[in-house]
Amino acid sequence: MIQGVLFDMDGLMFDTEPLWGESWAPALEVFGLPFKTGLDQAARGAAGENLRAVLRSYYGPDCPAEAIIQTFDRIAHEKFLAPVPKKPGLDELMDWLDAQGIPMAVVSSSGADVIRRNLDNWNLTSRFRALVSGEMVTRSKPDPEAFLLGARALGVEPASCLVLEDSHNGVRAGAAGGFVTVMVPDLMPADQEMQSLYTMKCDSLCEVLDKLKAGEL
Repeated sequence: MIQGVLFDMDGLMFDTEPLWGESWAPALEVFGLPFKTGLDQAARGAAGENLRAVLRSYYGPDCPAEAIIQTFDRIAHEKFLAPVPKKPGLDELMDWLDAQGIPMAVVSSSGADVIRRNLDNWNLTSRFRALVSGEMVTRSKPDPEAFLLGARALGVEPASCLVLEDSHNGVRAGAAGGFVTVMVPDLMPADQEMQSLYTMKCDSLCEVLDKLKAGEL
């Protein structure tokens, strides 16, 4: 039986991925670098050293990776000042979990300020027992550290804790941590690797709710 739920944020709770993707070109332009096809996909769900490694793989080992990330974050954060659309079924899923007394946490590679702004814009912050941001871990997804931290905050063992993710790195992290991992694809479809890792794929949060109600999760 599911005793806790860990929500990824970008692309899972909110339709933020297009805004992140649109922020790469202007950030790179500051450093005289062109946007390269595939960078947004490679960077999705990555943070910290993993994200710096992605940039170095595209622009060479001497590129100013940390400065690019800081500029990227600043540009993206400006886009997030206005409320970002919620994904269909989010409210209904949270309402059902609340009614069942199942605690929830947000576990995201984004910064704490971005997480809180997105939640506060929809008055959702108080509904989560814990928020785990990218600054709180030393190893970002696909390492399970963030999800394990979230599970501890809820007082739930991974085997009884549901991870909801849209990104490949997030699914990898959930599987590596021994969680019940459900992929709800956003911009990245489920490939053969994902099929070998996740517990289940759902096309929307509405379907996640249906599966929970039916006792299939």
